[in-house]
Amino acid sequence: MFGIGMPELILIMALALIVLGPKKLPEVARALGKGLAEFRRATEELKDELSRIEPEADAAPQPPPETQPAAAEPTPAHSPSPSAEASERKPQ
Repeated sequence: MFGIGMPELILIMALALIVLGPKKLPEVARALGKGLAEFRRATEELKDELSRIEPEADAAPQPPPETQPAAAEPTPAHSPSPSAEASERKPQ
């Protein structure tokens, strides 16, 4: 269980008893147990929901593969801007 041996578990219990005290320890343990039970219930509900959705997703029709756009003409490495072309032209 989580790689915790008996000596470690006893040490943790003794520290909890010292820190929380004999009156508070049962209340904390009860709340922790209820929290873990609620967590387990929630995970089971999630597993059930996912297992219910999974067959529906497998049965759904797959969309057709997207077609690749036609290859565009390659653009030149340097295309002069309109203002550059105007400045290159000499007035007559």
